[in-house]
Amino acid sequence: MQLLRLFSRRLYLRIWLAVVGGVAVLTLLVAWAWQTAAEFNAQQNSASAAPAREIVLRDADGRILAQGLGIRRPGDPAEGLLFDIESKDGQSFQLQMAPRTQRGERPPHGPAAFWLRPFGFLWMLALVGLAVALGVFPIIRRLLKRLENLQRSVQRFGDGDLATRVPVQGNDELADLSRQFNASAGRIEALMASHKSLLANASHELRSPLTRIRMGMELMAGDQPSPASRAEILRNVNELDQLVDEILLASRLDSPEVDVGTEESVDLIGLCAEECARVDAELQLHGLASLEVPGVAKLLRRAVRNLLENARRYSEGEIVLELSCIGARRAEIRVSDHGPGVPADQRERIFEKFYRLPGASERSGGVGLGLALVRSIAERHGGSVRCEGRADGAPGACFVLSLPLAS
Repeated sequence: MQLLRLFSRRLYLRIWLAVVGGVAVLTLLVAWAWQTAAEFNAQQNSASAAPAREIVLRDADGRILAQGLGIRRPGDPAEGLLFDIESKDGQSFQLQMAPRTQRGERPPHGPAAFWLRPFGFLWMLALVGLAVALGVFPIIRRLLKRLENLQRSVQRFGDGDLATRVPVQGNDELADLSRQFNASAGRIEALMASHKSLLANASHELRSPLTRIRMGMELMAGDQPSPASRAEILRNVNELDQLVDEILLASRLDSPEVDVGTEESVDLIGLCAEECARVDAELQLHGLASLEVPGVAKLLRRAVRNLLENARRYSEGEIVLELSCIGARRAEIRVSDHGPGVPADQRERIFEKFYRLPGASERSGGVGLGLALVRSIAERHGGSVRCEGRADGAPGACFVLSLPLAS
């Protein structure tokens, strides 16, 4: 029973046993075919015996007892030889010769001759089969060792070690499976790290407005709140509400299976015109009379609003939103400002959750989620967003939101 459990739990042993069994069956079949062919050839040779030969029988004194033509009868050579002799005077005789024997042993009969013959063909096949069985074991063991490594890695990953990766060897299906596992493990690890960072940063950012609200309530100490105190509390409550809304939206956008709204045809020109009016930005259309993209209207509005509010927060001059169509497949929204700009080495990091440029945390407003939401919304719609310098070389930044048109 213990041996059976070992074979049932070890795939390489089962594969090796299957190979050995296949070699054994092949050996027996070849041996049987060889024996059958040998017997058939022997019968054919007996049937097509040589022509009659002159046979002379003499006694001990040398006198001729019989003389004539001997014809061999067909039969199994293992049973001996039988000749019919026809003498010249018309008499008939039979000459029977027993089969050959070796060292006084009885001659083997039938198929046993093939099995008992030392160093015969069957023994040669047995040795070849044994050599194949011994030779394929290390090959199968080496191949299945990689599968065991993958199994252990999956088990460690399931136990919580998200940094587990599988060594990739070769270019076969198992190597491809290992690469897919590593890619999946990397995405899961990045997602978990993102959620941990979101929780940690959200806790920190939520604490700030709550602390200011509590301090304002303590300073009032039962007195009639002044208009300035009431305005400060309302501002902190609005900031807290906005922060909670952004955190919830970021969490929902990270989960592809969560429904974030109904997709419809969105008029980008009307949407951008409304948002530009909110922040007093200039809208420029490059020969467009209409431009519609498929998407969730409230999410696209949120993306455009975040870009404009980010530009208004840091800009020291006018803000320009340019709307254009790139070919027949993509729409492009460019928001340019006259702010301090973004260093080239930081233009990718500013789209990370809760990341702000050095010194930006002391400025008014913003918790580092606005641009991260823009990227999540763009990717949710099959688009992209990037940051670059202004085309005219002036100080400031330009954010480019690209969205696919309806096919």
